[in-house]
Amino acid sequence: MGKSTQARLLADHLRKRGLGVELTREPGGTPGAEAIRTLLLDPPADGWTLEAEALLFAAARADHVARLIRPALGAGHWVVCDRFIDSSRAYQGEAGALGDDRVMALHSLGSAGLLPDLTIVINAPAQAVAGRLAQRDGGVSDAIGGRAADYHARVNAAFLAFARAEPDRFAVVDGSGSVEDVHRRILAEIATRFGDGAG
Repeated sequence: MGKSTQARLLADHLRKRGLGVELTREPGGTPGAEAIRTLLLDPPADGWTLEAEALLFAAARADHVARLIRPALGAGHWVVCDRFIDSSRAYQGEAGALGDDRVMALHSLGSAGLLPDLTIVINAPAQAVAGRLAQRDGGVSDAIGGRAADYHARVNAAFLAFARAEPDRFAVVDGSGSVEDVHRRILAEIATRFGDGAG
């Protein structure tokens, strides 16, 4: 079980601490963004060009930020999001070779450059990740998950490079072991960054 499970466990933990929490995902999170998610993960015909894909992700995120994330933050809630801008940076910007500057320019236009306080990168060996995905998807992947192994290796390398470049905004968590093991490591990072009230 991977990032979606860990996002849910984190949100549940924070709620038990008495915190207001919005658990959401990208692409998605609002009706409009969920409609775009369908276009991205099950594209028509031969799929999207790299540029069109990046624009669709940016459009989905713009709606998500405006209609869900900013209102939740304005209400003083935590937002736990399964993927956000750093995924677009890794997938379209680096692995897709669109370039980080262009991805961030779209984000500046669509979402006013909103950045997470913390991006958690769950790092696990490629073979283990492939096994988890095969078990989850039953051998049928979406348009992005089904890309070649070297593409996903570039994505992973991009996340680790971001974490090295921006250690104040990223935490790399060992993804090996049980679901509970990974959850404990994530809570330790949360407590370190935000205090014991959240950890």
